[in-house]
Amino acid sequence: MDSDKALVVFQGKHIRRTWHGEQWYFSVVDVIETLAESSNPRNYWNMLKTRESEHGVELYTNCVQLRLLSSDGKYYATDCANTEGIFRIIQSVPSKKAEPFKRWLARVGYERIQEIENPELAQERAKKYYELKGYPKDWIEKRLRGIAIRQELTDEWSQRGVEEQREFAILTNEISTATFGVPIKKHKEIKGLDPKFKNQNLRDHMTDWELILTMVGEKATADITVTKDSRGFVECKDSAIKGGTIAKDTRKAVEQETGKPIVSNENYLHLTGKKAKHVK
Repeated sequence: MDSDKALVVFQGKHIRRTWHGEQWYFSVVDVIETLAESSNPRNYWNMLKTRESEHGVELYTNCVQLRLLSSDGKYYATDCANTEGIFRIIQSVPSKKAEPFKRWLARVGYERIQEIENPELAQERAKKYYELKGYPKDWIEKRLRGIAIRQELTDEWSQRGVEEQREFAILTNEISTATFGVPIKKHKEIKGLDPKFKNQNLRDHMTDWELILTMVGEKATADITVTKDSRGFVECKDSAIKGGTIAKDTRKAVEQETGKPIVSNENYLHLTGKKAKHVK
């Protein structure tokens, strides 16, 4: 899940969410904190469950435990509910914000379904997100094109027996390492990204050339994968290395002509308020 999709905002309050079972699930304690304005939303939620249970209403049956990113940069099992479940919980919380929150929830809860039916909507929302954060327009165009190329590649992997999450991450690292000469973890360190902020996306801090070469590596990988009809993790890994090597050759040619390294510590952390921790 991209970081911009894992968080939504209602009247200045962050609500964590995750895509599960073909629908959005929202953090119950985040919703409670927003509506009840409680200094201890977790305790409020526990008392609310107890109170409603005494009246024969089991709010907990509307929830599932899903792992969400916490403020300490780690993932924890958290009570979550889908749109319908959150509506039921809202009815038990006396708040002037209940009605506007319901309208907001109905809108953001349906966003993902709209995006699946019309992928262009997802790109438009991403474009607005980057514009609001202050990214340059020409950079945004490259970033969005990169997202489309990335999607094409992951679609191919999914259809060819590559398991999501871990294997996707390994293949992506193979392309990136071949392209830039450093693994993704090291690339993040060079950019000054803090490892405790696990939702920081390396690509959101790439320069124009880094974005372009990422696209070259992933597009080449996708085309090689299709041409060679790569199947399974091992064959797709071989195609990934070859795709990244094509991007590496371009990088080296540019670096030779300009006398400047492509991988740099330039980033966009100033747009997020996070301070860089550059490697010396």
